Amino acid sequence: MITTLAWRPFLDPINLHDWWYLLLFPLALGISLTYRAVRQTSMDGYPRAVLSLTGQIIVGISALGVASYIVIIVLVPMLTPMPQ
Repeated sequence: MITTLAWRPFLDPINLHDWWYLLLFPLALGISLTYRAVRQTSMDGYPRAVLSLTGQIIVGISALGVASYIVIIVLVPMLTPMPQ
C-alpha cells in the first residue's frame, strides 16, 4: 500500500515512465506560456503565439526522438558490428 502522506517529490518520484509522452504536452504548453508572456510586447496574438510555440516544441522534441532512435538502433550497430 502506497501512502502519499509523506511523499517527497524529488526523493520518491511518481513512476510514470510508461506515460512520459503524455507529459510532453503540458510541459510544452507551460514553457510556451511562460516564454511568450516574458518576450511578447503586447497581448495581441498571444494565444496564437503560444499555440504555435507549443507545436514547434512538440515537433522538435519528436524529431529529436526519431533522430536519436535512428542513430542508436540503425547507425551504431552498423558502425560496431557485434562479434558472433
